Amino acid sequence: MEDVYIIGVGMFRFGKYAERTIKDMAAEALDLVLTDAGATTKDIEAAWFSNSFWGINTGQHSIRGQVALAPLGIENVPIMNVENACAGASSAVNGAWMGIKAGAYDVALALGAEKVYNPTDKEAAFEMFISNADVDFVRGLISAFQADAAKKAQEAGAAKEGGGGGGGGGHSPFMDIYAMAARMHMQQYGTTQEQLAVIASKNHKAGALNPLAQYQIAMSVEDVMNDRLVAYPLTRAMCAPIGDGATAALLCSESALKRFPDARPVKVRASVLASGSLQFGPEHELIGKKVSRRAYEMAGLGPEDIDVAEVHDATAFGELLQCEELGFCGEGEGGPFAASGATTIGGKLPVNPSGGLECRGHPIGASGIAQLFELVTQLRGESGPRQVEGARIAMAENGGGFLGAGEAAMAIHILEKV
Repeated sequence: MEDVYIIGVGMFRFGKYAERTIKDMAAEALDLVLTDAGATTKDIEAAWFSNSFWGINTGQHSIRGQVALAPLGIENVPIMNVENACAGASSAVNGAWMGIKAGAYDVALALGAEKVYNPTDKEAAFEMFISNADVDFVRGLISAFQADAAKKAQEAGAAKEGGGGGGGGGHSPFMDIYAMAARMHMQQYGTTQEQLAVIASKNHKAGALNPLAQYQIAMSVEDVMNDRLVAYPLTRAMCAPIGDGATAALLCSESALKRFPDARPVKVRASVLASGSLQFGPEHELIGKKVSRRAYEMAGLGPEDIDVAEVHDATAFGELLQCEELGFCGEGEGGPFAASGATTIGGKLPVNPSGGLECRGHPIGASGIAQLFELVTQLRGESGPRQVEGARIAMAENGGGFLGAGEAAMAIHILEKV
């Protein structure tokens, strides 16, 4: 089987684009990726299209990829529609990689586009996130999680005017789930709210260096701690924002590289996609540990070989947990690991130099490729002031939805500089 390469990436700055459509955002991402690779639509032999909420927002279900891509000249080729919550875009890349790896195609496109922002009904936008979990199960948990958050916030003296401590409205229900997981980690391992603030501050400083980040404002640890409380221990600055955007990646086989002499290819050492489990407890590993082990085995590498990583930080706690699950530090050591400065640009293992989901933004069906955009840019040495010096091996972890006690889906990619 031939090796697979990413020869082009494309994204524009994520943000709140009330007037933009899925179609025109997809068109911009496609133009950017083709320009980056030195390719045309005629080169594309198959496409995977990621989106989660188009159907909820406008009723466009079923053939979303065909509807978005046919006007752009991508017709008569296989188009696979991917809906896999926050892991949709990375799942699309996995599909494209697998098609090339199997020998079915030489050149394949993965494109994710999403609209989440709703200027007239913000609560409706937040409510959409419920569909990324077992709806019947999770609705019964949210109110209990919010009550526990309010209690813990009061005990910690952390409730702030206008923020409460339990959450209620004004944010995605997933923030209540993340907050509950964070509180459990704090109780078990002694993790602190300040350690979470260190992670968020680090990401805001990196986001301020990224011209494509939705948030480009540096924040100190104190700024993060003093921001509005969403659900204890998470403040607003620790949480990914609502936003819209589109991203794309073009992949090809090794034999097809000669068709694109202007490309700056990056090798895909591993591409792994898996689903979560309803089983959880001390005897069951979380999905991140299981999927990363498969990715390391496929790449013939270990966590000690990773030079830079993008992980799924829908909240600062998400980054902390994944640093543990991916083997960057020991179980329960994510807080001290971050506080040591290890994950900063220039640290032992920079994590989320793009600013992560917390600052780069999180349009659900596009985020996974945005991670790969950052890592490809890093491995090409084109990241400017946020460049990780000497980066040769990069890892992206993209989780999606909730099932049981963890993510419902997860894709991990390991990339290598050519």
